[in-house]
Amino acid sequence: MKNNSEVLNNTESVRLATKELTLQLGPQHPATHGVLRIVLDLDGETIVKCTPYVGYLHRGVEKLAEHRNYLQIMPLTDRLDYISSMSNNIGYCEAVEKLFGIELTERTKFIRTIVGEMSRIANHLLWLATHALDIGAMTVFLYCFREREKILDLFERLCGARLTVSYPRIGGLKNDVDPQWLDDLYKFTAEFPMRVDQYETLINKNRIWLRRTKGVGVISAEEAINWGLSGPALRGSGVPYDIRKVMPYGAYDKVKWEVPVGKNGDIYDRYRVRMDEFRQSNSIIRQCIEMLPEGPIMADAPKFILPAKDKVLTDMEHLIHHFVLITKGPQTAPEGEIYVATEVPKGELGFYFVSDGTGKPYRMRVRSPSFVHVSALPKLCEGELIADIIANIGSIDIVLGECDR
Repeated sequence: MKNNSEVLNNTESVRLATKELTLQLGPQHPATHGVLRIVLDLDGETIVKCTPYVGYLHRGVEKLAEHRNYLQIMPLTDRLDYISSMSNNIGYCEAVEKLFGIELTERTKFIRTIVGEMSRIANHLLWLATHALDIGAMTVFLYCFREREKILDLFERLCGARLTVSYPRIGGLKNDVDPQWLDDLYKFTAEFPMRVDQYETLINKNRIWLRRTKGVGVISAEEAINWGLSGPALRGSGVPYDIRKVMPYGAYDKVKWEVPVGKNGDIYDRYRVRMDEFRQSNSIIRQCIEMLPEGPIMADAPKFILPAKDKVLTDMEHLIHHFVLITKGPQTAPEGEIYVATEVPKGELGFYFVSDGTGKPYRMRVRSPSFVHVSALPKLCEGELIADIIANIGSIDIVLGECDR
């Protein structure tokens, strides 16, 4: 015969019996960093199944590219990841230059490396600010925007735009950097390491931050590779894969720097990797400024380079060339297929072209890190608590504009 306590426990279990609940998170939830919809099957607060849905922001960038010449596609790449448009521009230019066999000048390589690393710092600052805000830290948000504004001011002085910069050109750059701009950037790099120390002082020993990040969203090195993760999301699991090291472009093979990696593959390690990348990017910029060579900023590529204005005004051939380049772009391209990847702040950004020999790509496809990282969300979130999904989304650093393309 059951005693009174057993009867009471059974009665309580029946009264508190739960069943799985389906919860729609997004697509307008502020912590999903864009229009991301996630369907969650919950057992209490535990996530049993996580299914992300994308496509709410689809703008047809890849299809639009098939109706434009190679020069006209550049503004589309700005909008892929508007947080780090400079890096996206560089990735596109590197791919087209590889297709056409264009060799850049040394000065262009160094300047692209400088602005690319500035873009990485600006991206990680916005990531840290919003990620910390999602977890409940408000002050870090304000501190990070202070430094990010300085970088955007420098971008504005360089090319007249702060977000959608379109500064690189196929074969070179829109314009050269001036000495005063370089001096101001060098001063910024002298102060920035101290600012990174401030961020770490605010959150490194914060118990809430540590409990929300350590041991949460763990993914092993093997699983991270199998899911196709790249950038800090992959390196946080201890895989030292960085395209800037294994397939150097720009001036990355001419400066000294290290690839930060984590050990446990949790949210905290992904945070640590990005904090160390702040210091590495800062060092790369300083070295590039100190080693910046003199010389032209445009390659010898008449198919893409506008002729000098004095020649356009005095010579008919140059005038016609200028007119054709502006109205129609390059008329021919080498036939074939090519895939070129660069290391943008969020991971591996690749452009795949199929060229039929005309001045437009027959097909263009983009391998965007955000799309791949969203697909790994079930692996990161299933078995975790519902509150952890917000921290997990922040830790993989996604922009839905790039994901949906």
